[in-house]
Amino acid sequence: MATKQLKRDKIKKRIRSIISGSAERPRMSVFRSNKEIYVQLVNDLEGTTLLAASSADKGIADEKGSKTEVATLVGKLIAERAKEAGIENVVFDRNGYLYHGRVKALAEGAREEGLKF
Repeated sequence: MATKQLKRDKIKKRIRSIISGSAERPRMSVFRSNKEIYVQLVNDLEGTTLLAASSADKGIADEKGSKTEVATLVGKLIAERAKEAGIENVVFDRNGYLYHGRVKALAEGAREEGLKF
């Protein structure tokens, strides 16, 4: 019987075989722990992280609210940072997680700020 982690790894591998990020259209990778949520914009051609944001960042760590509300703020933050860097289009990588809850809230927050994917 497959554990949750093995199941997620299998989904993650399947997703990553299809999508890849570039400098013009980086991959927006989400990692969700029990406490925090992290997001990175990755250029897979060079193997570099262009931008990152998380719920542990100074401006967001002080915010009160549910984990889903904080995830929305993280999405808005990464979108603002991406706009400053001149990035408008990304490829969304849910990293094996279901597109539901905090992952969905982060994506919707980024879309609200004008990031396209």
